[in-house]
Amino acid sequence: MSNPLTVVISQGQSRNPQKRGLEQSVAQRAAELDGVSVLLIPHLYDLAAAGESLATMRSIPGDMVVLSWVYERAAHWILDRGGVRGQFGEVALVRDEEDDDQEEQPEDSQIEEKERVAEHAPRPNRIIYSLDFRVTEAADPIVAELQRIAALPRTAGESAAARFEQPTNTTSLRLAGDADANDQALEEVPETNGRPAEPALFGIGAVTKIDESPSRRWYPVIDFSRCTNCMECIDFCLFGVYGVDTVETILVEQPDNCRKGCPACSRVCPENAIIFPQHKSPGIAGAPVEAGGLKIDLSKLFGAPDADEDPIATAARERDEQLLLAGRATVGLEVGIPKRQSAASDQPKDDLDNLLDELDGLDL
Repeated sequence: MSNPLTVVISQGQSRNPQKRGLEQSVAQRAAELDGVSVLLIPHLYDLAAAGESLATMRSIPGDMVVLSWVYERAAHWILDRGGVRGQFGEVALVRDEEDDDQEEQPEDSQIEEKERVAEHAPRPNRIIYSLDFRVTEAADPIVAELQRIAALPRTAGESAAARFEQPTNTTSLRLAGDADANDQALEEVPETNGRPAEPALFGIGAVTKIDESPSRRWYPVIDFSRCTNCMECIDFCLFGVYGVDTVETILVEQPDNCRKGCPACSRVCPENAIIFPQHKSPGIAGAPVEAGGLKIDLSKLFGAPDADEDPIATAARERDEQLLLAGRATVGLEVGIPKRQSAASDQPKDDLDNLLDELDGLDL
């Protein structure tokens, strides 16, 4: 088949035998599907931009299915920041609670229309389907979903170079924000083990494994379909993680400057555009949630340790903890507090605000 479907299996960080068994079973059975090739790589989140795994994936021109141990949205934007870009593929294998969440989402008329960064940096037409291994403990549902996707019409393949012939934003061209990135990585066909990483590297019906040993990492991933380029993250972070590209678009410039375990910047993002895929709280780790108008309980959504603590105060406290660990002075709420906080008092109250005022006035 001239336009095969590539199934990428991202192995978990742990060596749990049950997880490894599921990965191997899916890989072997997927390789038996007609027109499917399989690539086995280390954990997606830990990959270095100049490593063999991402170099190989960047050379694959057609549609792709990525199975990993992170949320689907997180996987898509991890790939995007590594130069593996495409359109979101709709998948049928999702968590039951995700279906419930979708039923409770506000109507389109209730969501404020804003310009998103992704609108100014179009991605290639090829489709990337993201599946979360954690949805099921059995291989059968995953293989069935792969069969369904494999039967769908494929988008026309493009060469690695052709995808970037007409750039609109350097965020979509370079491996923006990776400290170990090579500026030429997307301009030339990468080599792996001394040979070009062409799609022909994978034989149909075969499983190709890339042996890399990346270190575990912790850094923010930006969902550019949500990001409005408000710059509140760069104002808030004091560790030099964020920067801007040549057209003043936000990016994760020094990912490894991020303090391990600290998700503070994600709490101050008004659009829920900042993801920490390994965080224990779904709202921070990339679960499908609506940004809306911030009238939801962000302290619960983002897993604040104290249920009564304001999410901004939580973020400031988390930042101060990391400043102390780094031997620096704390700043509290005096530095980088989101602009929306200072402007909040200027906004007219809505029905929910009025209701809360009435409840506060009751002697209960």
